[in-house]
Amino acid sequence: MPLTIALSGMDTATETALRAAFAGANARLGEPFLLVAEPDAEHVIVDMDSMYGPMSWLRLHAAGKQIIGLTSAPRVQTHFRLGRPFDDTAMAALLREIAATQDVALDGPAPTLQSGAPAHAAVDAVAQASETREASIDTPSAEDAAIPTVTAAAPDAPPAKAGAAARPLDGADPQSALHPRAETNAPLTEPAPQPEPERALPFATWLSVGVLRGRRRYRRETGPSLWIDFDAQHYHGPTTLKPLSQYFDGVIERDAIEAVDDATWSREAQASGAPQPLVRLVWLGGLLAGDGTLAPAHDPDARFLLNKWPQTEREYPRHFRIATAMMKGPATLDEIIAASGLPAEDVIRFVNANLATGYAEPFRETPDAVEATARQGGFFARLRGR
Repeated sequence: MPLTIALSGMDTATETALRAAFAGANARLGEPFLLVAEPDAEHVIVDMDSMYGPMSWLRLHAAGKQIIGLTSAPRVQTHFRLGRPFDDTAMAALLREIAATQDVALDGPAPTLQSGAPAHAAVDAVAQASETREASIDTPSAEDAAIPTVTAAAPDAPPAKAGAAARPLDGADPQSALHPRAETNAPLTEPAPQPEPERALPFATWLSVGVLRGRRRYRRETGPSLWIDFDAQHYHGPTTLKPLSQYFDGVIERDAIEAVDDATWSREAQASGAPQPLVRLVWLGGLLAGDGTLAPAHDPDARFLLNKWPQTEREYPRHFRIATAMMKGPATLDEIIAASGLPAEDVIRFVNANLATGYAEPFRETPDAVEATARQGGFFARLRGR
C-alpha cells in the first residue's frame, strides 16, 4: 500500500519547490509515496517558518497526523524534520526515514545512524552536505568545508562531477562517498545516470524560501537590476511593483540571478534604493501567475479568509474593495466577486497573490468551530424570538 504525504501551512512558491523535490526523490525510490490531499494523508509537511505553520501544526497534531517540520532551525517539535535549504537528496533521505518507521523496504541501502545519534541526524547530515555543494557553486573554497559524518553513504547523492571518483560498491568505505577525493581500494562502478536539476524556472519559483541563498543580482536587458538578499529576505530596487511585471514573464536561467560579493553589494545595492521586504515580489508573482485562474493547489469551491491587509492598494486601487469584502469573514470566490462587484479575474488574481504570501488561506472549519457557530446561532435566535 503506498505511503501518503501532503503539504500544508505554506505559500504557493514554497509548495511548488517542495512538489518538485518530492517528485524527483520519489522517482528515485521507486515511487512508494503518493502526494495526496491533506485529509487523506498520514504524513503532512508543514512550513514551520511561515506565519501559519504553527497553527497548522496544532490542527494537524489534534487530528493525529504525522507531521514533518520544514524549517531552517536545527530542531523542531514535529515527528520528522526537513531542513532548509532542501533538494531532491534531502527529500529522498526524509522519505527513507518515514518508510523505515512504517517497515516499508525501499530500493537500495538506506543511510544508517551512528549509535546514539538523534532520530533525524541522517536527514540533517544529507541536507548540510547539500548546502555545502550549493555553496561551492558561488564560493570555490567551499569544497574544502567539513561534511557531516554518517556511518553509511547516502545512496541518493547526485552523480560526481567530471573527474571525481565514482561511487563505491556496497561494502566500501562509506567516507569515500562523502569525500570523493579520498583514496579507496574498493572496486568502482559507473554511477547510474540521474536527471539534471532544473535550472530554468519562473522568477516566482526562484523567490521561494530555500531555493537560493545569499546576496544576488537579477539583471535584465530592459529595466533596472534587482538586488536580492535571500537570507535577509529583502531586496533593493524600484519602490513600485507594476514596472516589475516584466520580470515574471516566462522562465529564467539560474545563472541570470548571479551571486555578488560583499564589496559589490555594499557599493551598488544601496544605490538602487532602500531595502524592501522580499514578500512584495512574492505577492506580485502570485498576482501575475495563473492567467486569472486559481492556483492549482487550491480548491475553487473552498472558502478563503484574508488574515492580513496587503500594503499595495495605492498601486491597485480595485484591490481595496476585494480586501474589504474578504476581511468580513470566510467566503467563496463567487461570494467575494459578488461583494466586491469586480470581474472574476481581478478577484482570483488578488486571492492568488495573498495565498502566495500567506496573507490569505483556505478556511477549514474544525468540529469545535462548527459547534461554537451553532451554539452562537442558537443564542441569537433566542434573542430575536424575545
